[in-house]
Amino acid sequence: MSIIVHHLENSRSQRIIWLLEELGLPYEIKRYERHPKTQRAPDSLKAIHPLGKSPMIEDDGEVIIETAAIAEYLVAKAGGKLGAPKDAKGARQYVQYLHFAEGSMMPPLYGLLVVGRLGLLGLPARKPVGQMVTDLLVWLETELAERDYFAGGELTAADIMMSFPLEACQTRAGLDQRFPNLQAWLKRIHDRPQYQMALEKGGPYAYA
Repeated sequence: MSIIVHHLENSRSQRIIWLLEELGLPYEIKRYERHPKTQRAPDSLKAIHPLGKSPMIEDDGEVIIETAAIAEYLVAKAGGKLGAPKDAKGARQYVQYLHFAEGSMMPPLYGLLVVGRLGLLGLPARKPVGQMVTDLLVWLETELAERDYFAGGELTAADIMMSFPLEACQTRAGLDQRFPNLQAWLKRIHDRPQYQMALEKGGPYAYA
């Protein structure tokens, strides 16, 4: 039985499709569209899991939520492919960035989205929240100064996790020519055939 990916347009779930392409695991996609005005996920996702959030996958009758948890599950299912490097430092970097994507990158990015929608009321918060994102990008730029990927010289699931927040930064949060290492990393992942196939299967994606 194939893995079912409950895929919401322009969302974190695009990473799971890409990961599955890289791992070579069989899967099928069930697509969901955002509300055209609120951009919220449809209530139909709540029929799969009470929280109604994407991504979520179904495998062997079990529903699994949370992107990093899904990534770890799929890497294990594929026998450790794209998992932690064998060297101790690479393994630490792998775990760090697997969780850094959601734990450190996404909160200020979501904050920028919220204050942007508040109009004038959000102006006082826009600069400090934007600075939080810039500080993260400055540090991440140094992290990729001497290696091609976040956990070493090869692509891992940690890079796939980092793709969504850094793509969002490139689109709306200042990831520009000031960060050549991060831009080179984005080009490196976007050029992968598996990434391109995931885009084709996942449908339109605003951040690629």
